[in-house]
Amino acid sequence: MKLFDLTGKTAVVLGGSGVLGASMCAGLAEAGAKIAVCGTRQEKAEKVAADCRRFGTECRAYGVDAGSKPSLESLCRQIVADFGGMDILVNGVGGNRKEASSNPTTNPPVSFFDISGEAIEEVMNLNLLAGAVLPSQVFGKVLVENPAGGVIINVSSMNAFRPLTRIPAYSAAKAAVSNFTQWLAVDMAKNVGEKIRVNAIAPGFFLTEQNRFLLTEEKTGNLTARGQAIIDHTPMNRYGKPEELVGTLVWLASDASRFVTGIVVPVDGGFSAFSGV
Repeated sequence: MKLFDLTGKTAVVLGGSGVLGASMCAGLAEAGAKIAVCGTRQEKAEKVAADCRRFGTECRAYGVDAGSKPSLESLCRQIVADFGGMDILVNGVGGNRKEASSNPTTNPPVSFFDISGEAIEEVMNLNLLAGAVLPSQVFGKVLVENPAGGVIINVSSMNAFRPLTRIPAYSAAKAAVSNFTQWLAVDMAKNVGEKIRVNAIAPGFFLTEQNRFLLTEEKTGNLTARGQAIIDHTPMNRYGKPEELVGTLVWLASDASRFVTGIVVPVDGGFSAFSGV
């Protein structure tokens, strides 16, 4: 079981102040890793870092704009100065922005033909650029320079396997994240060698602030028709719990998966295996 031990490793978790990100930070900390919790709002990240310290490991909080390369570069310099380096990058930034410049979600009377290019671009930038490409460019350089190498773990989605109705931009963006994960894994293996591994987790359906408005009624908290349809197509007949991502995350971050690169692992209660019949 020492293969799963992350003691002495430093993990940078972007999107670490979100619902799923906070659980990932706690799981990595419990496995022994030092944690750099990174979020848009540093005060939220600090709450997560404070919780993670209960596992007796060093945890610090940082504010960052993951869509800005200069902001990421500044963050990277600070983390290296604080921790002396890094070993694990978790790209957890993403979501389907309800508050985008024009809502990128189809919902009568809004149809696909009414969605603006700006709204689609905003969601693509959030999930693909901020959520995978830019952090991998910035932090990847540090991982390559690390004699022990490192691991990059992206967060994809069920939408990459089976695009859902109403969210075309988010589905396309997450499909791009999965494809980029495979591309980067090959590029790193060919140009750097086996010291850098790149994989992704594809969560099934977990209630978060980003999707709650689609899956539950705002006033009652009851499931919407869409929310119930998801349960009906999930063989385990429930939504996932954030902590249920931790086992896969620790496996991908540790030496237990040292011959694994370029894969996207569903953690979905069987949703991707079920045809509906």
